Amino acid sequence: MLPLATAVLRSGVNDPERVLALECDRGDDALFLAREFPRARVRGIDASAERVSRARARTGLDPEGRIAFKQGAPSNLPFPDDHFDLVVQAAGRLAPGEAARVLRPDGRLVLVDADPPRDPLRLRLRWRRRRLARGGFERLSEGDVGGGSFSVMRLRGRVPAPRSE
Repeated sequence: MLPLATAVLRSGVNDPERVLALECDRGDDALFLAREFPRARVRGIDASAERVSRARARTGLDPEGRIAFKQGAPSNLPFPDDHFDLVVQAAGRLAPGEAARVLRPDGRLVLVDADPPRDPLRLRLRWRRRRLARGGFERLSEGDVGGGSFSVMRLRGRVPAPRSE
């Protein structure tokens, strides 16, 4: 959890309205984000119906509906465009195009690796940075902490598509 906590502190996100945790597993990351951002609506998504069910069971009473979980995949997110201020992914395969689609311009993408391989962070993230840059993201912060690593990316503002006449 230390890499996620560090990334959130370095993200520059202070009071997000909506937060998404991708591949949320049992909901640990989503629950942490709900505690960290008490006014945000936090959504968790996971491909496994069983894991979503376990995550839902952990939310307890939530009369305001601030936290919710649903089944889905990072490559096909069931949310509208420009919907989230912050997207967090700590597991699974990254789908930069979908993350960019659901993030608001200037939104943040936090990638966390709680159990990184032995190679240095810079080697692990080199390919990821190029792929994310092509998707409109720029790196804000990254590092190794608590036996894991993190990367914080910002979605650059979108350029409106040219009008067809």
